[in-house]
Amino acid sequence: MRIPPLPADEWDDAVDAALSGLMPAERRTPEAAGNLVATLLQHPKLARNFLRFNFHLLYGSTLPPRLRELAVLRIALLSGCDYEWRHHVTMGRDAGLSDDDIAGIERGDASTELDRAVLAAVDELRRDSTVADPTWATLSTHLDEHQVMDLVFTIGCYGALAMAINSFGVQPDPDTERR
Repeated sequence: MRIPPLPADEWDDAVDAALSGLMPAERRTPEAAGNLVATLLQHPKLARNFLRFNFHLLYGSTLPPRLRELAVLRIALLSGCDYEWRHHVTMGRDAGLSDDDIAGIERGDASTELDRAVLAAVDELRRDSTVADPTWATLSTHLDEHQVMDLVFTIGCYGALAMAINSFGVQPDPDTERR
């Protein structure tokens, strides 16, 4: 662990201000926030701004939650980010992903044209920093412009988050599911 979670005795007014309006009061505690948020809070201003963007993608995006989780799990897998994978397996199941869908993410395969295009978009953005024209065309037949934009930003945000988690050495929370 390179950057530890902010110790409970250092959760002060700056920390509460960083999370205020983003998380309900009962989640703004070291125990409830989890290791990732507690680690980000080592830099409260950064945490507030990043979490505002991340929470938009998580809760305010036009992208259907199932597709969001498909993309997040693929980028977590490609990034070797166990923390992100564990959290989003649970969220993915809640959003409608089956065990077969999750196994397909690990193989880079999916049963529908749209799901395959989402996985391809993740792979292409990670490899080439762009979505290839054929993938874009498929996505555009199923998703509107805002949804495609939200997809690209979701992949980018969770890719960056995976890099931070891996670099900081954020440890998985004990109550999350292993691969």
